[in-house]
Amino acid sequence: MNKYILEHVGYTVTDPQTGASREILSDINLAIPEGQVLTITGPSGSGKSSLLSLLNMMRDVTSGRILLDQEDIRKLDVLDLRRRVGIVFQKPYLFRGTVEYNILLGPRLRGTEPSLPPGQLLERVGLSSSILQQEATRLSGGEQQRVTLARTLANGPEVLLLDEVTASLDADSALIIEGLVRDLSQKHKITVIWVTHDPEQVVRVGDKNVMLVEGHLLDGGTKV
Repeated sequence: MNKYILEHVGYTVTDPQTGASREILSDINLAIPEGQVLTITGPSGSGKSSLLSLLNMMRDVTSGRILLDQEDIRKLDVLDLRRRVGIVFQKPYLFRGTVEYNILLGPRLRGTEPSLPPGQLLERVGLSSSILQQEATRLSGGEQQRVTLARTLANGPEVLLLDEVTASLDADSALIIEGLVRDLSQKHKITVIWVTHDPEQVVRVGDKNVMLVEGHLLDGGTKV
């Protein structure tokens, strides 16, 4: 079963001052299977991050449509969509306050309970629950990225969008994140869409890989 289907998706931006338009993505057709890790590679400026942002409506498609579980995402409540489709960026951003405060932020804003207790969420990303009351911004880079991942998992997402999440980490921390994400995908059937520049990472984590070049999809999903 496909989690996402992209049909003739295009994305164009217009300069508000000059009115000039620039095509970022063109005629993207892609099926993303449920519970797998899809890696997206390509040169800088090829539209990889823009594609991720379309998948949870941080940006809107200019043409075509995106289906999540066979339903056009434009028909979904955007807050519910972003609960179902979590995104983690290259630089971990944590608010001042405890690790527990950061993990519970999303559910509290929505008036709901987290998918698991904070301590269990930390354990799921390979951290000890003993750090719950520590100041989140004082953790190491690798620990902060794992807390960011735990915060995303608190919403109970079906999909994880990862934008160069290990690019600023040391090799050991990157391998830890890779293992955690693979485990989440395999054990909990979470669909992962991972933008990366690292060809070795593609081999380690990906079930399929696609490449974007100048906004065009060069491969519809080759086995890694």
